[in-house]
Amino acid sequence: MSHHDKGEGKNTADSFGEMMRSFGDAINEIFNDPELKEKVKQFADGAAGSARAMGDRFRDEEVKQKFTDLGSAAEEFGRGLQDYFKKK
Repeated sequence: MSHHDKGEGKNTADSFGEMMRSFGDAINEIFNDPELKEKVKQFADGAAGSARAMGDRFRDEEVKQKFTDLGSAAEEFGRGLQDYFKKK
């Protein structure tokens, strides 16, 4: 594996970590709960650390599929929220 490939895995992991932190920030904005804020931050930091530990595994097909499934679940969650608030 080339040096570039390893860097790509790290960049992907860093991007994932940033996405998790942004999601956590959005959750915190909704609930504005200091205890929840700390738990979400711990989760986001843990997820980012795990992603960095995975490094170049982001290129594995099995891992890609799991993240695709995660993305689909997130989209479904978002649509569910939109539908809920449209009905209110």
